[in-house]
Amino acid sequence: MAHIEGTCDERFEAVRDALAASLDKDDVGASVAVYVDGAPVVDLWGGYADEARTRPWERDTITAVWSTTKTMTALCALILADRGELDLDAPVAAYWPEFAAAGKDDVRVRHVLGHTAGLPSWDEPLTVEQLYDWPAMTALLAAQAPASKPGTVGAYHAVTQGYLAGEVIRRVTGRRLGRFFAEEVAGPLGADFHIGLAPEHDHRVAPVIPATTRAPGFADRGPGNPDVPAAVANTEAWRRADIPSANGFGNARSVAAVQSVLTSGGRGLLSEAGCERALEEQFAGEDQVLGARIRYGMGYAVQGRSCSWGGWGGSLVMNDFDRRMTVAYVMNRMLEQGPLGDDRGLSVVLATFG
Repeated sequence: MAHIEGTCDERFEAVRDALAASLDKDDVGASVAVYVDGAPVVDLWGGYADEARTRPWERDTITAVWSTTKTMTALCALILADRGELDLDAPVAAYWPEFAAAGKDDVRVRHVLGHTAGLPSWDEPLTVEQLYDWPAMTALLAAQAPASKPGTVGAYHAVTQGYLAGEVIRRVTGRRLGRFFAEEVAGPLGADFHIGLAPEHDHRVAPVIPATTRAPGFADRGPGNPDVPAAVANTEAWRRADIPSANGFGNARSVAAVQSVLTSGGRGLLSEAGCERALEEQFAGEDQVLGARIRYGMGYAVQGRSCSWGGWGGSLVMNDFDRRMTVAYVMNRMLEQGPLGDDRGLSVVLATFG
C-alpha cells in the first residue's frame, strides 16, 4: 500500500484508505483534505511530485488545479456581494460600460457565475499565448455578441468566465483577481493557494502529467478556442499569468481551507446569508458545452445543500452545507474518462460518509 503522510481524524480513516487506493492504482502524487466547521480533520498526502517518481510529494507541494480555480473566483464575487460592493443581479455593464456592446446590456453578473452569459468562448480564433494579454481578451469579450439570450442557455464558460468575472471585480476593486484573492482571501486565511504563481514558489510545484488519452466529448477544455494543451500549465508564462478560470495552484489543504469559508459561517469573510448565496440556482438542465445535465448555482454546481466544482484531469472540491464540511482532492496526474472527469475525487468524497 502507498506510503501516506499527514494527519487524519479516526472518523475519516476511510478517506486515508481512498487516497491509498488511488495512489496504488492511478495516481502519481496527490493530497486530500477535509475541513469540518472550518477546522482540518484530514490533511493527507502521498506519492511523488514528478512523473519519474524521484521527488516525494511533500506537505507544501502544490500543483495546477485548472478549473477548481473557478471556485476561488466565485468566492471573491460572493465576498464583494456580501460587502455590498457588487450586485450579483446588476448588469455587467453597470461596472464595465463597454460590455454593453452587441446586445449584452442585459447580461447580469449572476449569468456570468451561472454559465448563462452566452459567451462560452471567443468568436475570434486565439492562441494560448493571447490569453496572457488581459486587456486584449476582455476587450474581445466586451465587443462580442452573445451566442444565446442571457440567462437562458447553460453553456460552460471554461476559460471566458474568469475574464468576465475577473474584469467585473477589477472594475469594482481596482485590483486584478489574483491580487484581490491573495490580499482579501488567501492572506487572511493563511492559505497556500495562488491565482497566478510568483517565481519563488516554482520549486514546490509538481508538474502536471497530461492524460495519455482524451475523453470523448468535452473534458474541461472549452469549445477549443484556444486549444489549451495540458502541458502549458508547466510553463513559466502560464504560471505568471492571471487566468482566474484556470491557472490556480495549490494543494488539497489550501483548496479546502479557502472553500471551507462557505461551510463554517463565513469565517469573517462572509455572513451566513452570504455563504448561502452559492446555492442560488441559476440554471438547471443540459449544458450545451459539457453535454451533461447540471444545476448551476453562483459559480458552483449545486446538488441539494452542497456545491462543488472540479478541474480538468481530476481535482475537486465539495462543500456540504448541512454537514458543515468541505472536501478537496488535488493530484498531478491527469485522467480523462468522461466530460466531467474521473472518479478519484468522488471516491474521496464518498469516503467521508464512512
